[in-house]
Amino acid sequence: MNITIIGGSGFVGTKLISLLSQSPNFSIKNIDKQRSIAHPQITNIANVLDSEALKRELAGADVVILLAAEHRDDVTPTSLYYDVNVQGMKNTLEAMEYNGVKRLIFTSSVAVYGLDKDNPDEQSEKDPFNHYGISKWKAEQVLDNWRNSHADWNINIVRPTVIFGEGNRGNVFNLLNQIATGKFMMIGAGNNQKSMSYIGNIIAFIEFLLVEKTAGYHIYNYVDKPDFTTNDLVFHTGEILGKKIPTTKIPYWLGLFGGYGFDVLAFLTRKKLNISSVRVKKFCAVTKYDSTKAMSSGFIPPYSMEEGLRRMLKEEFGK
Repeated sequence: MNITIIGGSGFVGTKLISLLSQSPNFSIKNIDKQRSIAHPQITNIANVLDSEALKRELAGADVVILLAAEHRDDVTPTSLYYDVNVQGMKNTLEAMEYNGVKRLIFTSSVAVYGLDKDNPDEQSEKDPFNHYGISKWKAEQVLDNWRNSHADWNINIVRPTVIFGEGNRGNVFNLLNQIATGKFMMIGAGNNQKSMSYIGNIIAFIEFLLVEKTAGYHIYNYVDKPDFTTNDLVFHTGEILGKKIPTTKIPYWLGLFGGYGFDVLAFLTRKKLNISSVRVKKFCAVTKYDSTKAMSSGFIPPYSMEEGLRRMLKEEFGK
């Protein structure tokens, strides 16, 4: 199987390539606008916004895995979300059709549902609250319209929740790093549930779709259970690290006010900061999602949530 990954030089793509490379049944090619540090030998430089380059690079592919996305909270200008996430989808589909490729796995996001929803499943109302979520939902709509005239295509959409694991430098790492260095302070009560996905499981699920879901149109939320509250996550992390966690809690309104202050500071200094109002909102929000469909598909996650957390902490903090 000739697999072309678009946007595979980042965290998820790097781990996915390492996993798929273990199988003699897969021949892997990575297309990205930046060179892969871990897998330079199979990486060709091309931008998802360059439709002609995509047409050249997808020649000979049997299946495309589209990972490329603008996803940070502070991307500027905001039009980049729509250029990369929406137009990039259109360019990918056109390049696939040009080359006769009819299998696509697309990583979307649970951000399409919005914040503080009641455990949404794949059919729940879409209510994205930021440009990232809106652009991912628009990309899915492009894909849904496309399949109406391409019924013979095999399309799998994965909506993962926040992904954590060894080598990740996102919001979960920032939280764990604050705990490990004794700089953590809770904003809000900490009773909000947080659905998360361990990197070892999400890449295993993508491999499962490659092998097992070779026909039809499928959409899956991906979440590893159980859902921890923020208090649970802090407790387990402190226990694994052997750290005593401060019990001081900042009221939500005060934390949000501080986030807005950092927004102003970021605007004035033109620097991207680790604290913002959006990140405070996401930290305090309920982000719980239903993954019944994925977990009843025949897929068995190779790691438990606790094991994934322990593996990450051992790698990053030597515990």
